[in-house]
Formats: sequence, structure tokens, C-alpha cells
Amino acid sequence: MCFVVYEAVNAQTMTTKPLTPEERRVIVDKATEMPFSGRYCRFDEEGTYRCRQCGAPLYRSQDKFDAGCGWPSFDDAIPGAVRRAPDPDGHRTEILCARCGGHLGHLFEGERLTPKNTRHCVNSLSLDFEPAAASGEEAHTETAIFAGGCFWGVEHMLAQLPGVIDVESGYTGGATEHPTYEEVCRHTTGHAEAVRVTYDPAKVSYETLARLFFEIHDPTQRDGQGPDLGNQYRSEIFYASPEQEATARRLIARLRAKGYDVATEVTPAGRFWPAEEYHQDYYARKGTQPYCHRYTKRF
Repeated sequence: MCFVVYEAVNAQTMTTKPLTPEERRVIVDKATEMPFSGRYCRFDEEGTYRCRQCGAPLYRSQDKFDAGCGWPSFDDAIPGAVRRAPDPDGHRTEILCARCGGHLGHLFEGERLTPKNTRHCVNSLSLDFEPAAASGEEAHTETAIFAGGCFWGVEHMLAQLPGVIDVESGYTGGATEHPTYEEVCRHTTGHAEAVRVTYDPAKVSYETLARLFFEIHDPTQRDGQGPDLGNQYRSEIFYASPEQEATARRLIARLRAKGYDVATEVTPAGRFWPAEEYHQDYYARKGTQPYCHRYTKRF
């Protein structure tokens, strides 16, 4: 589906925190802390677990469970937050922060400890904890919709921004209700492969999202991205408010002033149809990195 070599998200947007020698031993040198020694082993507060090294959100408290193993255990991760890799021991699956590559622990499946049948066994030293909002307070969220080629890569890379709560792959901009992937690929519906981003505007701005969108795909290519050709791979921003429209057009004007022949369309948002389940969190589930999008600094 996609064939462009992957490059990491802009290193300038990814800050890392100083590590203690013990944290470095686990996160960088891939050691394992002693069982039942970590501060989050017997810990049940509501909130979000973040990467100790870069601060990226990794796990939610509702996915944590007591496996009795001596380490914090989760049966799911925040979409796109955790990368899988074969462990050097040849028997296990290592889990790493998808944003900075920090070692988290190991993944185990088939133990039947929860309905999801998955256990992320994580070192407490690899984590920081962010408590949930005070009782009665609801976090304000907004949504943004972007189309920039294969939705697998766009979803994965936007999901790594701090402040992004969820990214969902789907179809929008067409005339057919309940479009399927096969119908969209036949170019009979007019839909674009797109992603719907749910984010906390107190932590990340729409402009930051839109800037990264323009830097992880080629906004000058018409009806395609790399070898993926067809109208469903077009570059398009679907705005949900006058403010989003103004931001998109301002960024396009800046790019054109820099000499880019921007082909990105700016369109009012319409109905967004979630894609089939096998398209969601594609790279997170495969344990691989995108090869259909790469970061290019443009601003």
C-alpha cells in the first residue's frame, strides 16, 4: 500500500527528561527492575501513564490490572503509543515507547488473564503518572480531520503528539453512506482516506497538528502520495470551525510563500465514516514503523 522510507518525527518537537542512573539502566540499557519493587506495581489511581523519558502518553488507568507478576500490567495501550520488537533473547516481545524508543518491558499474549488476552508487563521506572482531572471536571476536547495519503501512517504519526487523545482512520469527503475500503479503492464513492484526531486544546493546538500534518506528507502531490495514486489519497483538510479554516489557509499561504506549490484542499467537514477495524492502529498492532510517510521540515 505504501513504500516511502520512514524517518522519525521531528526531533525538535520531542524533548527528553534527565534520567537517574537506575532509570537509564532500564530505559536505555533495557534492564528489568526487581519484581514488586516499583512504585506503580500496587497502584490504582485514575489517570494516564506516560513515558518517563519523553512524556508521551502510553497507558490509561482503566487498562491496568493486577497480574500478580510484580510489575505494572496493562491489557491495552493508547493507540500508536507502544512499539513491539523481537527481544534479543529470541523468545519474548519487547515493548518500547513509539515516540522515543525507550524500553518499557515485554508483551505477553495467550495468558487469558483478561478478555483482551494481552499483558503489557512494564517497568515502573519507565513510567510517569499523570492523575485524572479532579472529580466533576471534564476535559475539553476538539476534533480535527486530515487526509494525506494512506491513513495508516498519518494516524500513527499524529498520535505521537502530546495532547492527542485518539486518532481514528476512516473515510470522508464522498457521497456514499457507509463506504467500505473496497468501494473507496474502486474510486466510486469520492471519499478520501482520512484520520479524525481527538485532542486536548489545552495541551496541543490545532495549528501544531496542522503544521505536523503538512510535514509528514507531500502537500504538493495531487491525487496521491508517493506510489499510492488515486483520488482517495489526496491531500485535504476538513475544517470544523472558521478558526480551523483560517489556520489551514494561513499555513498554506506560508508554504506557498516558501515556494511550495501546495495542492492541499480546504473543505468543510462532513460525515466521517470510521474504517474497518483492521485498519485501526495498524502500525501499533504490527509492531512496525510507518514506511508510507516521513517527516520533512517545512516551517
